Order: sequence, then structure tokens, then C-alpha cells
Amino acid sequence: MEQTIFQHMETVRGITEQSIKKISEEIANIVPKGFNNNIHWNFGHIAFIQEKLVYGVLGEQMSLPIQYEEFFSAGTKPSEWKGTPPSLAEISSVLSEQKSRIRQSHQGNLHKKLPTPFTNRAGITFNTVGETFLFSFYHEALHIETIKRIYQSISVK
Repeated sequence: MEQTIFQHMETVRGITEQSIKKISEEIANIVPKGFNNNIHWNFGHIAFIQEKLVYGVLGEQMSLPIQYEEFFSAGTKPSEWKGTPPSLAEISSVLSEQKSRIRQSHQGNLHKKLPTPFTNRAGITFNTVGETFLFSFYHEALHIETIKRIYQSISVK
């Protein structure tokens, strides 16, 4: 079953990696009416939350630069950014590197108990790293759908 889970990560992240390659930096930074964030924020948020759900909830060191939390954590938005966020090219590289690092560090460890149960903003409580890891696929898919909606909103104009 574990191999199926890691294969699913490859599939989901592959969709994300293909999507980011198709978007220009200019388009990615538009926040259309009706949205709080842009495409750029959504890709950075995917990378940050994946890191948090796989390493942060275990109390392990997250490998992303601190600026990912400042720019892309839940509740942040581009209109409040101070400074320059990582470029789409950098985020693309992080997304690619992240999946191989997760596989290497967590293979055989998905059953590992979290130091304390983690309850997300939706009120869902997780007890193992495998549970948070599986939830991260759902989270990533939600944001890919948001990216598509933002892109469509921009393209209509």
C-alpha cells in the first residue's frame, strides 16, 4: 500500500509541476476580482503546506526557506507581501525536489505517530504522518483547481 501512496504523490505532484510550467510570471501575479490570492501564491502555498504536513507536524526541521511561511502560509495574501516572494521558477524547483525528499525520508515511516495530534483549520484531526501526507494530496488538488479558476478568470478578460 505504501508504494501506491508514493505513486499517488508522484501523480498529483506531476499535475502540479506541469501546471506551473504553463504559467507566465506576469499572469501568475494577477489577483482577479473575486479572489484573495493569485496563481503565484497558490503554487507557493502548495509547497509550504506540503512541507508543514510532512515535516512540521512531526516537529522536524522544514527544508524550505523561512520566506515560504511569510509569503505562503494560510491567511497570507499578495496584497500584504513585504518584499519579493520566491519566483515561479524557484517554486517549481522546490516542488520537484520536495517529492523526492519526502519519498526518501518517509518511506517506511508513514505509520509514525505525531508527537501530538494535529488538527487543521477544517477541524480534522490527524494522528500519524501518513494521515497528514494523504490529506496533503487533497489540499494540493484543491489549490490546483483554484489555479485553474483564476487562470480562466484572467483568460476571459
